[in-house]
Amino acid sequence: MRFHQSTAQVFIPDGKSVPEAFSRITHLGIGAHQDDLEFMAFHGILACYRQETKWFGGVTCTNGAGGVQCGRYASHSDEQMRAIRREEQNLAAQIGQYGAMFHLDHPSSAVKKAEETELRDDLIAVLHATQPHVVYTHNPADKHETHIGVVVAVIEAIRDLPMAQRPREVYGCEVWRDLDWMPDDSKVVHDVGGRDHLAAALNGVFDSQITSNKRYDLGVIGRRQANATFFESHAADCSESIAFAMDLAPLARDETLDLADHVDALIEQFRLDVRRKLLARMRRR
Repeated sequence: MRFHQSTAQVFIPDGKSVPEAFSRITHLGIGAHQDDLEFMAFHGILACYRQETKWFGGVTCTNGAGGVQCGRYASHSDEQMRAIRREEQNLAAQIGQYGAMFHLDHPSSAVKKAEETELRDDLIAVLHATQPHVVYTHNPADKHETHIGVVVAVIEAIRDLPMAQRPREVYGCEVWRDLDWMPDDSKVVHDVGGRDHLAAALNGVFDSQITSNKRYDLGVIGRRQANATFFESHAADCSESIAFAMDLAPLARDETLDLADHVDALIEQFRLDVRRKLLARMRRR
């Protein structure tokens, strides 16, 4: 495959041919950075793990340069960090038994720009080649600007596909903002319980990030456990670990829907729910 960045690569953990590897992908995670897939799309990784008819494919959009560097990595150059982070991502792909791992290698600065279309074009190529049934990406209420650039590019790329090739399910997932605030009847609840050992193995691969005083490995698992505990106040926990997601499939199917309006409607539901409960219990003067 030809991508816009000359440094882009495709890694196939089990060494299958490119056509065979791509054609088997059923679940595709599209993340901004190395480690985003494991933090936000564990539901898809788990659904495909050691399955013969389901395969997870991963896409990392940016090149890994410019992150926080301290401790043993403080003296590393951007080029060295790019190589290390790619190695870490490939190791995660091996542990998780991914069908294929795409490194698109775009600068984060370009992904943030509305006028840049190269990422969208690369994602169109990936989606055409793999035609997954399920796509996981960032949620459009995330606070990280690069994550927002990715989810916008994902929706635009999916809309470029013929309707018959579009994924049936598209999920916006939690990373730099959780989705606990969403109305319960709008949340997509992904049960990822019972496999914290696999999650820990995947998360722990990213040493270059964790040793920079960012315990993502603990924070991600803790968030999932907190979601499970605080999801329902008047019932026993149905799972020990839950990831929330936003349903983006309507946006993938209908080009007339606006992404910002979609998020606004959910925020308005949240605002009205908070206000209704307060007013119902306040004495009016």
